Amino acid sequence: MTYTPNPNRYSNMEYRRCGNSGLKLPALSLGLWHNFGHVDVLENSRKILHTAFDAGITHFDLANNYGPPPGSAEENFGRILQQDFRAYRDELIISSKAGYDMWEGPYGNWGSKKYLVASLDQSLQRMGLSYVDIFYHHRPDPETPLEETMAALDLIVRQGKALYIGISNYRPAEAARAIEILRQMGTPCLIHQPKYSMFERWVEEGLLDLLEQEGVGCIPFSPLAQGLLTNKYLHGIPAGSRAAKSHGHLQENDITAEKIAKVQQLNELARQREQSLAQMALAWLLKDPRVTSVLIGASSPEQLTDSLRCLQNTHFSTGELEKIEAILK
Repeated sequence: MTYTPNPNRYSNMEYRRCGNSGLKLPALSLGLWHNFGHVDVLENSRKILHTAFDAGITHFDLANNYGPPPGSAEENFGRILQQDFRAYRDELIISSKAGYDMWEGPYGNWGSKKYLVASLDQSLQRMGLSYVDIFYHHRPDPETPLEETMAALDLIVRQGKALYIGISNYRPAEAARAIEILRQMGTPCLIHQPKYSMFERWVEEGLLDLLEQEGVGCIPFSPLAQGLLTNKYLHGIPAGSRAAKSHGHLQENDITAEKIAKVQQLNELARQREQSLAQMALAWLLKDPRVTSVLIGASSPEQLTDSLRCLQNTHFSTGELEKIEAILK
C-alpha cells in the first residue's frame, strides 16, 4: 500500500526554535528506542511512523544500539524510509547517536574518534542515508579526553555526515566544557538530550539555565518515566508491563507504594485538567520555553495519537503547579 501523507500535517503542530540555531523542531519528537527492532512487528512500526508524520512530527530520533538487536531499529527505519518517506527526506530531521556498547573489542564503545566516526558510517549504511541531521555523543566518556570526542563531532560535520551535533546525558559541568570546546572549533552544539520527567529533575539544577545561556536546545527523553507517569501503574504492577519483566530500565523495585500514591494524586489532577496522566506529564515539560521538544515513544499508532493530545493544553495555573510540587516532594 502506497503511503500518502496528510496534506494538513503542519497545521496542528507547534514548532520551536532550537537554541540560537536556524532549526525548528516539533514540540513532540518520536524516539525509536523501543518498538522498532527486529523483535517487533515491522508493519506496526511503519504505522507509528505514518501517524507521527501525519500529525506534523518531523523529527525521528535513533541511536546505533536501538533494537533489539542493536542496529535493528536503524535498519527497520531505513527500510520504511525508502519505502514511504524517500520523497519527504527534506521535510525530516533524522538523528542518531553513539556512546554505548555496540560491537566487540576496544573500538565499539564510549567516545573515541575511532568509535564515533565508524559508528556513524555504520548508522548511515543501515538507514540508507548520506547524512543525518543531528548526531549526538550519547554519554560522556570518563577515559577519553573531551577534546578528542568533540573533535570527532566537529570532523563529522565537516565531512558532511551530519548537519548538526549534540550531546546526551552530560551533567552541567561536562556540558559547559563540551559546549565551549565546540564553539572554539566553529561547530556549535545544537542540542542536549537529558533524561527529564516529573520524577527525574536533575536538569533543573543548572543544566536548563546553562543551555538557555549558551543558546543550546533541550530535548528530554523518558518524559513518562518508562511508563510510570501513565495510567498503567495506578493500581500496582500489571502482568506483561515493562516493570514486570526481569530486564529493562524500569524494575519492580522502582515502583514503591509511595510512588504509586504520587502517581494516583497526579492522575487526579490530570483528570481535573481533562487530560490523561501521560498527557499532563508531557505538557508539564513543554510549559518550559527552554525545552525545545519532548521525545516520546509509542507502541502503537493509538498510543501516539493519545500522547499528541497533550498539545491541546500546555498551560498550567499557579495553583496547579503548586499542587504538582506538593505531590512530588
